[in-house]
Amino acid sequence: MAIKSFQGARKQSKKEEIKPAIVSDIMSTKLITFKPNQLVSEVMEILIKNRISGGPVVNDQNELLGIISEGDCIKQISESRYYNMPIDNDTVDKHMVKDVETIDGNLNIFDAAKKFLESKRRRFPILKNGKLVGQISQKDILIAALKQKGQNWK
Repeated sequence: MAIKSFQGARKQSKKEEIKPAIVSDIMSTKLITFKPNQLVSEVMEILIKNRISGGPVVNDQNELLGIISEGDCIKQISESRYYNMPIDNDTVDKHMVKDVETIDGNLNIFDAAKKFLESKRRRFPILKNGKLVGQISQKDILIAALKQKGQNWK
């Protein structure tokens, strides 16, 4: 005796494969940047006012020259006391990190997360044709991962 189903034919649902976001999709593009001849004291004020921990240093052509961070500013404060020099006349180019690691805008967020872990950096600038186009932070990766929560991570 055969058993008949009263549910009828069911449509096979295709699970959509969700591709993880890429860096250029989630990077910040409205950046606060600094100039190499800018005073460190001015940078400190901007960092505090905008509640950021650092930012890229660029020239007039928007080419990346370095990164200046709170840590760089604190180091400058410490050195100024040691050498008994006021901080008012010190410029960014003397204190910024010049050897800056960048990240590819086409990298997916999981590979970017791995790069953050390996490098111990808090942010990476993104360049396109030698020009600064954005920046990605660890927080950007966290936000993107939460948005993909419940999806298939491939």
